[in-house]
Amino acid sequence: MDLGLKGKRVLVTGGTRSIGRAIVRTFVEEGANVGFCARNPKGIEALERELARGSNSARGQVLDVTDQAKLASWVRDSAAAMGGVDIFVANVSALGTEDTEEGWRRSIEVDIVATINALHAARQAIEQAMAGDPARQGAIAVIGTTALVEVAGPAAPYRSVKAALVPYVKGLAIDLAPKRIRVNMVSPGTILEDGNTWGRQRDAGSERYKKSLARNPTGRMGMPQEVADAVVWITSERASFVSGSNLIVDGAMTARIQY
Repeated sequence: MDLGLKGKRVLVTGGTRSIGRAIVRTFVEEGANVGFCARNPKGIEALERELARGSNSARGQVLDVTDQAKLASWVRDSAAAMGGVDIFVANVSALGTEDTEEGWRRSIEVDIVATINALHAARQAIEQAMAGDPARQGAIAVIGTTALVEVAGPAAPYRSVKAALVPYVKGLAIDLAPKRIRVNMVSPGTILEDGNTWGRQRDAGSERYKKSLARNPTGRMGMPQEVADAVVWITSERASFVSGSNLIVDGAMTARIQY
């Protein structure tokens, strides 16, 4: 299936690890021009080298998304370098902060404030691109979590700050629909890979890992690529009438009915 992504101009925050890395790689494989950011320069260099081996490549930028001025500058400069922006993926998260005042402040700063700042900048860039070409369509995806729809595990800021973004995504989808820009959330369930949160808990034989694994009727946890595939599809022309949705990607783990 041709997703119609060849030549699309894409920006991804948090693009060097796990789901973010898989998203960047998949867009490049689909023929898109991709810019991504992350805090770790070594991770950026490694991903740039990996992607440069193929026919397409991606350009990374060292960036802490909590620096509002630098975040806006990155979006603006990337748009200028690529000739515009068609798709934006807000992936950065302060996942793993503890239920403390400091943990809450960090989660709010990264998952809410920085995400909203990123969407403001991206919205402006995409609107400008759409205004210059009436045939184009734009798309925004925000990475959420199934933890915002069903509580499991210890109390932590993560699920609450992610939940705060759901009505914003819906409102933004309604606001931008007349401008041919779609906005959706993609919410992963438990995602496993070597070295990530669940990978470390698996290796440690933790009870939390065993309980989380047992909750999923598929008998396994998901992979970053499976989330990336959903993100790339929902921002593609093949999902041209999907907007304002929260797409759950969890292998039927959550028991609630998704009205």
